[in-house]
Amino acid sequence: MKKSLFALALGAFALGAAEFVMMGILSQAAHDMGVTIPQAGHYISAYAIGVCVGTLILVFGRRVPPKNLIILFMVLVVVGNSMSAISANSVMLIIARFISGLPHGAFFGTATLIAKTVADKGKEAQAVAAMVTGQTVANMLGVPAGTILGEFLSWRLAFVVLAVWAAVTIVFDVTWIPRIPAVPDKGLAGQFEFLKKRGPWLILIAVFVGNGGVFCWWSYVSPWLTTVGGYPSGMVPMLMMLAGFGMVVGGIAGGRICDAWRYAGTAALGQFISMIGLLIIFFLPGGRIGTAIMTFIVAFGLFFVGSPQQLLMANAGKGGGELIGGATVQVAFNFGNAVGSVIGGTALTLTNMDYHFTALSGVPLTLLSVICLIVYSARHETNTGAYERMREVHV
Repeated sequence: MKKSLFALALGAFALGAAEFVMMGILSQAAHDMGVTIPQAGHYISAYAIGVCVGTLILVFGRRVPPKNLIILFMVLVVVGNSMSAISANSVMLIIARFISGLPHGAFFGTATLIAKTVADKGKEAQAVAAMVTGQTVANMLGVPAGTILGEFLSWRLAFVVLAVWAAVTIVFDVTWIPRIPAVPDKGLAGQFEFLKKRGPWLILIAVFVGNGGVFCWWSYVSPWLTTVGGYPSGMVPMLMMLAGFGMVVGGIAGGRICDAWRYAGTAALGQFISMIGLLIIFFLPGGRIGTAIMTFIVAFGLFFVGSPQQLLMANAGKGGGELIGGATVQVAFNFGNAVGSVIGGTALTLTNMDYHFTALSGVPLTLLSVICLIVYSARHETNTGAYERMREVHV
């Protein structure tokens, strides 16, 4: 991996762990803050809302070189996670989680542009996937490590580690990320010019409803594993590691298929895998083996769509809206997470805490995502570039 991509992956790790670690320590944080599990879901939603608001950093920082933006985002990661670690009450933790989410979407929008710029020709999706790998590895190693800290020591230590990690990442960003020019300045409104077309909206709707559907279940995966799967709480970190491995494999597979095929077609395939996984989870009576397998499969589908969706929107914003385009994917992703968490929590409340229904409540949303991506692919990806990729072979 190129040094610049590695530096970006370190930042993606910090943000990925900050976003997902709360799922693994939700029970401990809820107990310490004196709130119920559904109420603790607000800690997840607060981060997601921060992602949406944080996109404004790109709107007003369009003239700032991408490298400087990445450094600014890491500073915000340090501040937000430090506040999370010392939160004295639930309100303070919600505010800290909001601050932690501010740089998320803007970071991935900027990092996608840098990854595309430094990538070898024809391997843009794999370069973006390499950057996103930091986020998936965070789920394989960072989130389970945070869950272990929460289980045996203190959930606050997870945020202390993330703050230190982000501080160290700043050094690598300064050293290894090249200076590339800022995107063309098309003015305040010009950055959003691409949103006047229908195609980008189909993608954003697909991202929103697809991830919203998965997060109906994923937001409550820790208590689902103990309640439905029958695992002791001490085993949850290992299962989160299994889910993280599924995300890593899914991200790599999605990037490779994306470079060889249609971007939206690849994303549709990933969302379809997640939809089938959620449906099976609803009918799954319980048992350790079945719940472990389905945790891997849904996690695989969740990040299989990462690089194709990022590239779809970055390409849609060409000509001045690249950063905003890449960031809007994360906005839609996290807005979907916030809504999914609320829908899943509502399903739990209405069914007397039956964790099967968190998965069922997400199936219609993921189905709608698949339909949107298929429609986009059929209308906008008729030319797959296969002819241009042909090579003469002498036998």
